[in-house]
Amino acid sequence: MSPPKVAEEQHTPHTTQLVNMEVLRPVLVNINGRIYRKNAVKEECYEEEDDYSYYGTASDPCTDEPCDLHAIEQTEKGFRCSIDIPSVLYKYIIGKKGETRKRLESETKTSINIPKQGMEGPIVVTGAQKASVASAVTRLELLIESFRRKQPFSHFLSFPLNHPRVQEGFLSFKEEVLEQCSQDMGVDASIFQNPAKLHLTVGTLALLSEAEVQRASELLQQCQGFIRDLTVGKPLTLVVSGIEYMNDDPSMVDVLYAKVQVKDGSDMLQVMADRLVEHFVAAGLMTREWDRVKLHGTVMNTLFRKDPSAEDKGSHGKQNTKDREAFDARNILQRFGEYHFGEFELNTVQISQRYSSDCTGYYSSAGEVTFS
Repeated sequence: MSPPKVAEEQHTPHTTQLVNMEVLRPVLVNINGRIYRKNAVKEECYEEEDDYSYYGTASDPCTDEPCDLHAIEQTEKGFRCSIDIPSVLYKYIIGKKGETRKRLESETKTSINIPKQGMEGPIVVTGAQKASVASAVTRLELLIESFRRKQPFSHFLSFPLNHPRVQEGFLSFKEEVLEQCSQDMGVDASIFQNPAKLHLTVGTLALLSEAEVQRASELLQQCQGFIRDLTVGKPLTLVVSGIEYMNDDPSMVDVLYAKVQVKDGSDMLQVMADRLVEHFVAAGLMTREWDRVKLHGTVMNTLFRKDPSAEDKGSHGKQNTKDREAFDARNILQRFGEYHFGEFELNTVQISQRYSSDCTGYYSSAGEVTFS
């Protein structure tokens, strides 16, 4: 009698190639200026923890420790370190039935004290050995960074485009489009931007606590020096003219954008936007999605069809295509492709709070700097 056949695990060439690429080109994570390599691991049935290893040289003395990023205090019983983590992320450290915390404590030989539900405060790591505490803190940072990336953005850096002249031009554009193109598929009043909220998105931020909002505001203040150097302490005259789309099929469009340029033809606004993103990425509060910021202002968006207060991620991240009804933009592009919305003097960049409004109808500000 022949032995029973053992089922062999099958790998298609495509799957093998993907796995090899993940090994050869792992995702790199920047936390406070230190680079870690995210290793590919088999996904479990629920989101818990990704596996990370530090990406550095063997001679690096900080390979397994966060060095001076956090103060590790010596106590009578060993060592102790406090780290500030937004309470919304506590559940990811605890894990399903407490398994994540138990595994971290077991593997690093430490104790991890997390504030009770509804309470704010630092997470405290204690252990007999300083290296063990340092290792646990590093792993906590990497774990939190993984889940922070999955949080919806709460704020965004913006250049307001809601000057009265531009709003007037936008309302005329809306009126003319509805008069001439309302017969086209999906074109109706519900997909137009609120004129008071016209803006350029520079980059998105997931600020998960008041302390993080304050930190973002302080980071923006640090940018005032180079901003005023670029503008020579004067507002920038911008021209809002022309429209464009980003997908390949103009008959199935989700978003139409207004083009924005500096009137003197310089790339000053582009340089400023790129440097702002660079500053916030270096501080760990923003993720770089593209090499350069795409300067455009949303004028039509199918997200508004069901929720007028909705905000897309602009050019930062994948567009949300779920439950959208695209529209046919061919006639709009042909008739209004060079439409002139107006020009104005831009004098501020701000941290705008998503789903909010101030007394002018624009987004509430969590911090701003002026050009002059």
